[in-house]
Amino acid sequence: MSDLPSGKPMRVLSGMRPTGRLHLGHLKGVLENWLRLQPLHRCFFFAADWHALTTDYATPDIVRRTIWDMLIDWLAVGIDPDKSTIFIQSEVPEHAELHLLFSFITPLPWLERVPTYKDQIEQLREKDLGTYGFLGYPLLQSADILIYMADAVPVGEDQVPHVELTREVARRFNHLYRKPEQPLFPEPQALLMPAAKTPGLDGRKMSKSYSNTIDIAEDWATTEKKVKTMPTDPARVKRTDPGSPEKCPVWEFHRIYSSEEERAWVRDGCTTAGIGCLECKQVFLKRLEAELQPIRSRRADIAARPDDVHDIVRAGNEKARHEAARTMDKVRRTLKMDYRV
Repeated sequence: MSDLPSGKPMRVLSGMRPTGRLHLGHLKGVLENWLRLQPLHRCFFFAADWHALTTDYATPDIVRRTIWDMLIDWLAVGIDPDKSTIFIQSEVPEHAELHLLFSFITPLPWLERVPTYKDQIEQLREKDLGTYGFLGYPLLQSADILIYMADAVPVGEDQVPHVELTREVARRFNHLYRKPEQPLFPEPQALLMPAAKTPGLDGRKMSKSYSNTIDIAEDWATTEKKVKTMPTDPARVKRTDPGSPEKCPVWEFHRIYSSEEERAWVRDGCTTAGIGCLECKQVFLKRLEAELQPIRSRRADIAARPDDVHDIVRAGNEKARHEAARTMDKVRRTLKMDYRV
């Protein structure tokens, strides 16, 4: 595993599943890290629509409804098509071809031991996930990564085993089909990124499943109302009751957004009942507004020009297909499948 690298530019690959509207958790946990990587490395960022179907295969309309909104959010946040390749996974069918070829050489226990496999089945009991697509989605991730000869993959702790699987698949392919001194695939590094653990409005993890999100695309009036009606320390029944910031969901947002001086003021005011909960929230709201409103303004401008968005993604698809085709040409020649008929 690596921290944010410096020095020689690398190939970096990351994706996001279009299964719903993006929220602050995506902004702080993923997109801000992409923005750090974008000026330093050759980045490939893709909408993982096939991955979305591993859990939502029964409702493919969700992908259709959300994919363009997600891509517009990326552009509004600052993902730059002049610096990064932005594309849609299923528009590059070489991903599927490489996944198929990898499936022939990957031992089944390698997939069964991926920690997220059993965890996700347990968490998503309401869905029938007894499918090959779900079992094999880490292998599809390996194809996503290796088709671009990626050197690094930005991940959180829970995704590190997926990158390790990719390294094992690359190693096995190289061992089976290439000379030791001439490997085809690199063994990519897990790039462990700084990730703010964004809380939801109710104190749990921010997730659309909990209906506790602040969405990137929502209007400010909606955001303001959500924050003002957030639960606070239950001990503060009355304005004159002192509270404890650590027991209040709002405090977790102060940890992310407020300055040290502001947090000190909030802590003192809360524990002495010197300020009310609404006054406490106003400090965080001001910071949140300063961050989100410019993004939302850019988003409205971008969304008003859908043809431009389509052109950006179409160009990204073509760049990605060119890279993927080069890799698959090498793979087919390695497997003696470069037939000339």
